[in-house]
Amino acid sequence: MLSEKHDLVHELPEHRDTIHNLKMTNNHFARLFDEYHQVDHEVHRIETGVETTSDDFLEERKKVRLHLKDELFRMIQQA
Repeated sequence: MLSEKHDLVHELPEHRDTIHNLKMTNNHFARLFDEYHQVDHEVHRIETGVETTSDDFLEERKKVRLHLKDELFRMIQQA
């Protein structure tokens, strides 16, 4: 299975400067940003076979990643 990482700057390149500014000035955003990338890394490792787990666990981690991305995007739009 081909898997690609979904880092936030790659997903939202038009918001690169806003993402950087929020990471530097908003502790809550920075924490969510780090958590998003940890979950994305975990999903990528599972999808590429580096780690094995149940399909249910993988789907749950993908839902967490999507929820974090939605929250981060909302904060980016409000900035």
